[in-house]
Amino acid sequence: MPFSPPEDWHEPTEAGNGYRVVVQSPGAGYRHVLSAKDVRERLADLPEFFLRDLEVVQFSRMTRKKQSLPCYGMQWGPALYLYPIDESLVEHFGRAPTPDIYNESRMYGGRWHELEGGAWSLTWSESAIRDFYLNNILIHELGHLLDERNTSYVDRERYAEWFATEFGYRRTGGADARRPKRKVRRRHHAL
Repeated sequence: MPFSPPEDWHEPTEAGNGYRVVVQSPGAGYRHVLSAKDVRERLADLPEFFLRDLEVVQFSRMTRKKQSLPCYGMQWGPALYLYPIDESLVEHFGRAPTPDIYNESRMYGGRWHELEGGAWSLTWSESAIRDFYLNNILIHELGHLLDERNTSYVDRERYAEWFATEFGYRRTGGADARRPKRKVRRRHHAL
């Protein structure tokens, strides 16, 4: 059975009035990575037609069930849900991350550490976690909202990953913007 956290679900209104932002308390020991202003500014950078069916962006609260399963965001109907993260910006996992999660978080600056007993931790800097949420999680979930073709879980995830890479990672500079700039020295030799 798929994981389904207790949530305040937002049914479609089809009012066409744009979207609203709902902010819930993240819960003790947790924090929201972004602000409503951050979300509005990031979504304003996208073509307007990408937002036509979006009605709600909700900053959800942490639950006990959510603590047991890493989940940064979700799309359901016309709503996108963003979940809080530990205040310390260090996440703990009882087992090794899958290669796709490992690589995706590293693309945005997350640092993985293997601990004793097979446990792992993922450490974020403030700028890395903001970039991850703004240009991956938020855009990935919007990709799900826009995907009207795919019906299987695998195909929907593949599309949302492509969408996040194309309209998040690449459009904001991708790896080139995240890589430290090296000074280039040009040397000319006389003949």
